[in-house]
Amino acid sequence: MANEITPFDAVRSLKPGVTFGWNPDTKEITGWDTSKGSPPSDSEIETEVNRLQAEYDSKEYQRKRKPLYPSIIDQLDMQYWDQVNGTTTWKTAIDKIKADNPKP
Repeated sequence: MANEITPFDAVRSLKPGVTFGWNPDTKEITGWDTSKGSPPSDSEIETEVNRLQAEYDSKEYQRKRKPLYPSIIDQLDMQYWDQVNGTTTWKTAIDKIKADNPKP
């Protein structure tokens, strides 16, 4: 797991736009503005942490692929020359990146 989703992330997801404090040592919400409703329960936070973590983990292949793709300018140039020369340089390059880092 490359990135750990925290309870803080979960609260921000569950209550977007609400300003609150967070104690990283105790992992507790502090300074909750009750005019915005009540803070989420521990159970709601845990469920949201699990949901966000699963979502993040499911996109690992995208994070691995991204730095491997040639720039858009280079891809367009490859496509142009493939069209001119009847080659498949661009398709071959993209297929390799996708094959080396498949979707789960």
